[in-house]
Amino acid sequence: MHILHVIGARPNFMKAAPVLRALTAFPDVEQTLVHTGQHYDAGMSDVFFQQLGMPEPDFNLEVGSGTHAQQTAAVMQAFEPVVQQGKPNLVLVYGDVNSTLAAALVCSKLGVRVGHVEAGLRSHDRDMPEEINRLLTDQISELLFTPSRDGDENLIREGIDPGKIHLVGNVMIDSLVRLLPSSEQFFSANVTEPYALVTLHRPSNVDDLGWLRELLAALSDLSSHLSIVFPVHPRTRQRVNELGFSNQSNSRLRLLDPLPYLEFTALQRRACVVITDSGGIQEETTFLGVPCLTVRENTERPVTVKMGTNQLVGRDVLKLKRAVIDIVQNATGGKTQRRDSTCIPLWDGHAAERIAQIIVQCWTR
Repeated sequence: MHILHVIGARPNFMKAAPVLRALTAFPDVEQTLVHTGQHYDAGMSDVFFQQLGMPEPDFNLEVGSGTHAQQTAAVMQAFEPVVQQGKPNLVLVYGDVNSTLAAALVCSKLGVRVGHVEAGLRSHDRDMPEEINRLLTDQISELLFTPSRDGDENLIREGIDPGKIHLVGNVMIDSLVRLLPSSEQFFSANVTEPYALVTLHRPSNVDDLGWLRELLAALSDLSSHLSIVFPVHPRTRQRVNELGFSNQSNSRLRLLDPLPYLEFTALQRRACVVITDSGGIQEETTFLGVPCLTVRENTERPVTVKMGTNQLVGRDVLKLKRAVIDIVQNATGGKTQRRDSTCIPLWDGHAAERIAQIIVQCWTR
């Protein structure tokens, strides 16, 4: 059988890498990798392929940036001839980015089966473009691979045939488990502990310059309690520059370029707290037992909040500052905020193997 994988952004790479590897155990499976080019610079893409041990993509559609409509349409136009030429038995899409939905829509029009890895996640906030991508992709897909039980419940509530739903666990954690030991050598000796690790990229956060200014001021204030390490997404960097913000007088607030996977993982593992608006980082910090403060009003990963490692602070900078100070005081007082992640079912580093087994079984019945 021929399986075609579609990836477009960094979180997709971390999810696809273990699935590609797991399927190599089946000699009758032919695999094709398509990179849409949604993340297109070397710092956001190429180095991730290298560190994750992924093969070079067979196709790079090079769609680049644009509005949601422009990017989705560009992927669809470029992807359709790839599917028509390759005639895959199954197309696997990952996560919730525009490339995910675009590829699924093309396949639905051509009558090609779609498998969605990381299906069923819901924030219940339709103002988020990613939520629309998730909802529509799941309605189109024939195989829905969920990372946690709440994903199954969401899909059944939306009328999805339970026979299509497969609880397999979290493939992001597969990559983390495999590469965590080797990440330690990438930890920078120049980082002063304790420190907070910050990531922000969602347009709803970084495009609001008034709020972004408040957040940067809050981070500056917090740097008197602990160091702040902030790898800055290209979109966020542009907005920071528009504000004219400079941290040159504050050596405890470090704005860095985007980091490769292993370097970021090393920082994440040792952080006192992580401040983020990323979905995947909510999951990784939960597995690592690192306190996470999510700068959003909702999350499609409620299991992380239930575990107690993740707290939604919204865009309330006072709430954020209080939460960070509380975490720092607990840590320095000998108390720990870390939790045992082993109680999350199937977050064990073997989700991709389960996906591969299910796919092969479906085609050999």
